Amino acid sequence: MQKQFWLDVWDNNDIGFDQKAVNPLLENHIKALNLAAGDSVFVPLCGKSVDMVWLLKQGYKVVGVELSQAAIEQFFAALKVKPEVWTDQSFKRYSAQNIEILVGDYFQLTDDLVGPIDAIYDRASLVALPSEMRAEYAKHLVKISDSAPQMLITFNYDQSQQDGPPFAISEAEIQQHYATPYHVTLLDSVEVQGGLKGGCQAKEQVWLLK
Repeated sequence: MQKQFWLDVWDNNDIGFDQKAVNPLLENHIKALNLAAGDSVFVPLCGKSVDMVWLLKQGYKVVGVELSQAAIEQFFAALKVKPEVWTDQSFKRYSAQNIEILVGDYFQLTDDLVGPIDAIYDRASLVALPSEMRAEYAKHLVKISDSAPQMLITFNYDQSQQDGPPFAISEAEIQQHYATPYHVTLLDSVEVQGGLKGGCQAKEQVWLLK
């Protein structure tokens, strides 16, 4: 799965994974991160997620990274905010009140570009990547965030019944990627109503990594 795959997804508006409403698991379990007003939440591979708008409304600062410029332009258009835009190293930075989004290659991101992070919210990042990319993704996330606490949302289902993304991720794999430096706790597991995509039975799970 190469960069062009995701650019084509956004350019062709083939974004079935994009949610129209805030994820209930985020709403129900955000307190587990023990955040205070003004704290910064990093959202990797953020797309135009409405979850970012919800986080802003809770009084948090949001920092995102996304490969597709089209996705970020759509996000700010929906937000009815005109961001300042400039080139920052190999990224294009979109900046508005309490939100910074970097457009470019996640794997080229550095901690100085991201800045201080109090927590990570990963709803559609790890699950979007094929198995051969997930270890590198997780290692890089820990590095650039200085092991900030993380809320991770995944799907658990029979991968043989359906191709990803979103890909199925087991607890064993989460432990493999994150047991160092985190303690991993399952906060909730709910059935996906109507199943994934073509109706594949699945559970959506939220994990706390601290």
